[in-house]
Amino acid sequence: MSATALTLSSSVSTAATLAAPVILWLAGAVQRAAADRNGAQMAKLATTVAWSAFALALVAFASYAAGPGFGSAETLQLFALPLPFGIGDFAVGVFVNAVTVIMLTLVSLVGAVVTTYARTYMAGDAGEGHFHKWLLLTLAAILTLIVSSNLLMFALAWMATSLNLHRLLLFYPERPAAQMAAHKKFVFSRIGDASLFIAVLLIGASVHTLDFAMLFAAMETIEGPLPAALQTAAWLIALAAILKCAQFPFHGWLIQVMEAPTPVSALLHAGIVNAGAFLVIRMSPVMSASGPALDALAVVGLVTLAIASLVMLTQTSIKVSLAWSTSAQMGFMLLEAGLGLYSLALLHLVAHSLYKAHAFLASGSSVDGFRAPALRFKGGAPQPWHWLVAFQGAILLALLAGLAFGVDPTHQPALIITGAIVAIATAQLLLQALVLEDNAKLLIRATAIGAFVCFAYFGLHALFEHALIGSVRPVETAGALDLGLGLAIMAVFIGLIMLQHLFTRIRGPLRQAIQVHLYNGLYVDVLVTRLIVRLWPVRRPAPRAAA
Repeated sequence: MSATALTLSSSVSTAATLAAPVILWLAGAVQRAAADRNGAQMAKLATTVAWSAFALALVAFASYAAGPGFGSAETLQLFALPLPFGIGDFAVGVFVNAVTVIMLTLVSLVGAVVTTYARTYMAGDAGEGHFHKWLLLTLAAILTLIVSSNLLMFALAWMATSLNLHRLLLFYPERPAAQMAAHKKFVFSRIGDASLFIAVLLIGASVHTLDFAMLFAAMETIEGPLPAALQTAAWLIALAAILKCAQFPFHGWLIQVMEAPTPVSALLHAGIVNAGAFLVIRMSPVMSASGPALDALAVVGLVTLAIASLVMLTQTSIKVSLAWSTSAQMGFMLLEAGLGLYSLALLHLVAHSLYKAHAFLASGSSVDGFRAPALRFKGGAPQPWHWLVAFQGAILLALLAGLAFGVDPTHQPALIITGAIVAIATAQLLLQALVLEDNAKLLIRATAIGAFVCFAYFGLHALFEHALIGSVRPVETAGALDLGLGLAIMAVFIGLIMLQHLFTRIRGPLRQAIQVHLYNGLYVDVLVTRLIVRLWPVRRPAPRAAA
């Protein structure tokens, strides 16, 4: 491709990346009174603009891929204001690399689908126009977060996303449960905002720039141990990510925001809550050099994953079960990021967003699944030989897939751990097939599905790893994975499978007691709620006026 064509592709990609959030901001700037008076027209405008933003995201993605290709980066700066104390400039602009175009395409698609669903869902509601106005502004803030070229602009968009979402969570302010959930999220979000802003200032004071491209270059020149200011910034970034992803014990608000309209739940669980993982990926130049902060992310993610997975099994509400599932998935995502597997974390983010958007928007029809005939077990619990065969088969499938895609244990120790997790999940599938009636056919089918999962997992990882070359800073091999943490991860996943099977065999008061405690989330959120209400009492918002 000629230099002129490359330049044109780069310019088109940058322009489309800039235009996507701008049109959302402009549409959301409609006055509240006008939006309230014209609810149906506002819904139509929101749908049109959301799909237009997705079309621009596709143009940005295609132009970026057709231009210099994945691994390159472009920055367009529209405005810059020098800041005191030599911390760099506050700049308004866009930063285009592989992470940007992938996330922009994903989030704009989810936003367009949610907006289309909301057009019918909110039709005739007294606050229809008000709802779509704030939905547009929330989407605009998310896309601005994704495309920001400047750390301070990123932090401001991070805060704007939370504040705009807060208006949607309080769409029905007369509901006490909605008020409490929104209040807890508000408190945690402000702590996360403060952490991120302090981290930005520390980074600026250390490397004297707030520009993402220049930060990447500056971090490459740092040799030896990370300076104390940057190490502190890494810990603060980890805290902000943990709070945004609703990790244990700050998870309660995510479970309790079901009082908001379903489109809000879908957008939150499929898009906004993923911002914590995106933060870690975007800040990989700093995070990859901070082993302790990444280890802390992995530990918190592992604990959240284990607890949320068990609690989820006891829930009777479909949407609440989905919320616990989101918390567990966010834990898994931060675990991957904490292990330095940014490509897997981004792959997980994409898959989870698409799945969870569909799950929430289709939650009303999920009850049909419970009407399907249940598979009957042959002889009850699995026998020891079932476990042996299932794990041997799963490990063999994972090893074959790993060898096929050239996984090297000496250079990718963290990937071996996640590959073991895939093997454990595949073993669960094979185990079920072994103990079901007509197990010959089911075992063949389960083996084929397991093989597909293993090969798809390593294949997609290779694809995303190739796409992110140059867009994230890899973790150094030395010290990237602590042996104790790796063993703990495998022990937790094996323990989860065994506990699930053991729980089905427990009868009487013990089972009931365990189920009650798990159903209530081990009561941790009760203590957190009491503490928050005591330190920061809930302010009752005024009822929303009818249009």
